[in-house]
Amino acid sequence: MTNRDMLTSPTVSTNGAYRDLAPTIHRQRLVVEGHPSFLITDEHITDYLRRLSEVTDMITLIDPVTHVSDLYGWAGWIHWETSGAHFYSWERPVSFFSVDVYTCKAFDPRTVVAFTRAYFGATEIVAREF
Repeated sequence: MTNRDMLTSPTVSTNGAYRDLAPTIHRQRLVVEGHPSFLITDEHITDYLRRLSEVTDMITLIDPVTHVSDLYGWAGWIHWETSGAHFYSWERPVSFFSVDVYTCKAFDPRTVVAFTRAYFGATEIVAREF
């Protein structure tokens, strides 16, 4: 395989099989998605991400940053010493949010899901840890 082949033909797992290339480095990922009971604003995103830092016991390096797109809705991000979290919110075609948490420090995913459900008054919520 040439260098060009390695750049253009990466190995991507689509069947659930995945090889951990750094088993000695702790990495934890959690995606939480749901339907909020109110319209989410940049103030909500900023406050949520700050409080999420407390819930997960993470050290904040940069205060939350938000951006709104006329096409895709709100986005937010917070940088932690041990990685960070992204937040996305749509108003259309359906009121919906998605949170991606990635850390190199362990946290309790059940606590994050419970906090997120309560914070947004989610009428429906799902989560996946990987």
